[in-house]
Amino acid sequence: MLTAVAMFSFMDTSMKLLSAHYPATQVTALRSLSSLPLLCGYMLYRGAFNSILRVRWPMHVFRAVLGIAMLTTFAFGLQSLSLAEAYSIFFIAPALITALSVWVLKEQVGAGQWVAIAVGLLGVLVVLRPEGTGFLSLGGVAILAAAACYAVSAISARVLARTDSTEAMMFWLLTLMAIGAVALSYRHWVPVRAEHGWILLALALSGFFGQLAITKAFSTGKASIVAPFEYTALAWGVAIDWLLWQALPDGYTLLGAGIIIASGVYLVRREAVHVEAEHP
Repeated sequence: MLTAVAMFSFMDTSMKLLSAHYPATQVTALRSLSSLPLLCGYMLYRGAFNSILRVRWPMHVFRAVLGIAMLTTFAFGLQSLSLAEAYSIFFIAPALITALSVWVLKEQVGAGQWVAIAVGLLGVLVVLRPEGTGFLSLGGVAILAAAACYAVSAISARVLARTDSTEAMMFWLLTLMAIGAVALSYRHWVPVRAEHGWILLALALSGFFGQLAITKAFSTGKASIVAPFEYTALAWGVAIDWLLWQALPDGYTLLGAGIIIASGVYLVRREAVHVEAEHP
């Protein structure tokens, strides 16, 4: 999950750069199309194409619809928000995943975890500012929609992993997303400029490795434990904002980040103690 967060931070940076020149649905299409060749090469290497047709098609289509909605709304939000602001709002997703893991997956979540996640959400509110201007903006609402889609997609990945392989999940997600996003953006497609080739390369590499890591994380790890590692994205967002756009976080952002990180450290330590108790 830590690897996935780092890769997706680079992917989001590429999407933010592209969203200044292309429509949000086209950015979603470019993200899917750019990573497909890498994924196909990876699957050929692993000999994984033999089983990609024996899958649960309704679930794959459902995840593709969620993926298109998530990336499109996120790309739209990035047009007006910094990475740090977008990630701060997106941090609502782990709480949604934890709640869904209880209702859908029947996972056991202790009171300590609920308290820690609530504290993390308090940190998110601090980053958003007490008056809530970032939360109520159009870009903020778009990021909230992306977070909701992400949470449902993460839970559906865990359910789908019971029957389908990781490679099949990745292949059909990207393929169906590419088909859907191209269809949606076809009428308003803007020719891709040659000088953006390096951004597309970064988008392809980070998107591929990020998708591989996050699919493996949610298909093999307990969702309520894996999800809080999303909080590390804030550090990446702040660093990238400063390096590329010379935007430094203010006091509210730093205070909120400290609260979020503290809650994440507690969750990690609590799980470590729990595992040691079960397997001394």
